[in-house]
Amino acid sequence: MAVRAAVLPAVGSPLEITDIELPEPGPGQVRLRLAAAGVCHSDLSLTNGTMRVPVPAVLGHEGAGTVLSVGEGVAHVAPGDAVVLNWAPSCGSCHACSLGEVWLCANALNGAADVYARTADGTDLHPGLNVAAFAEETVVAASCVLPLPDGIPLTDAALLGCAVLTGYGAVHHSAKVAPGETVAVFGAGGVGLATLQAARIAGAARIIAVDVSPAKEALARAAGATDYVVASEGTPREIRALTGKQGVDVSVECVGRAVTIRAAWESTRRGGRTTVVGIGGKDQQVTFNALEIFHWGRTLTGCVYGDSDPARDLPVLADHVRAGRLDLGALVTERIALDGIPAAFENMTAGKGGRALVVF
Repeated sequence: MAVRAAVLPAVGSPLEITDIELPEPGPGQVRLRLAAAGVCHSDLSLTNGTMRVPVPAVLGHEGAGTVLSVGEGVAHVAPGDAVVLNWAPSCGSCHACSLGEVWLCANALNGAADVYARTADGTDLHPGLNVAAFAEETVVAASCVLPLPDGIPLTDAALLGCAVLTGYGAVHHSAKVAPGETVAVFGAGGVGLATLQAARIAGAARIIAVDVSPAKEALARAAGATDYVVASEGTPREIRALTGKQGVDVSVECVGRAVTIRAAWESTRRGGRTTVVGIGGKDQQVTFNALEIFHWGRTLTGCVYGDSDPARDLPVLADHVRAGRLDLGALVTERIALDGIPAAFENMTAGKGGRALVVF
């Protein structure tokens, strides 16, 4: 059956909105119709080669929809169920999974190498980061779908699959922000706005948002920021001035650039924690000297997918949404149709893009 999708023909090529042939689900698979998909900077990183997956591919890894049909052996969801996509399902048997670190599963992205659909001329297509959410419909492994808890709007639920899990997990699982601590969040895009909300939920006393764009201040403050700093060479000094010359207890970097990681580190107090969420390229080299590592006693931590277990964390996030503590709609700056994805990517490249949500 033909469905519309955004296809990446090759690394460095523009996305093509075209029809693809999608098969019915086989054993252990689920077919669903997408309600919405988030346009994440990680998808842009796949188009330019910062992150690599087999191509041609249908991208999109953050989505939610309704189950249309299931293959043999699938029991946890049924046709008509609302579900959230999980682009990084854990295998349960690798070393990381045996340690309970399912976000580091060695086999999570094995499905990206599979052929899941074909173009109209018969060319094999791969499912991007496992789920190929930039399409009207998709077929995924059963492990890639999680039942959506009641009371969550299906369209907004798409953001739970990446941005919210990442931002919430960075605060609650990686940095372990405690009530009364001070937090700086670098980058006020979708993940950054989710991180700001998570810091507010954690009870942070002061939450400083940092971004290059003055226009994002209102969004950041609505998400929970108590202060807003327009990024510059003097950002660490501004943050220390806001925190009694100490620096914040926790910095969360959501950009993935060497200069931003360095600024987040310098903005953290002596003995504080710096968590890096942003995905940067190999050319982004961050340097530290041995003396400052000793002297400042800071912890610098990488954070993959918010150190989250989607099956564990999704019900928790749903509780926050239902209670009004977490506003999914506030993370979206633009709602677009499938045809609008290429323009959204261009805006990201130009530094203009916010968090776009594709609504099918």
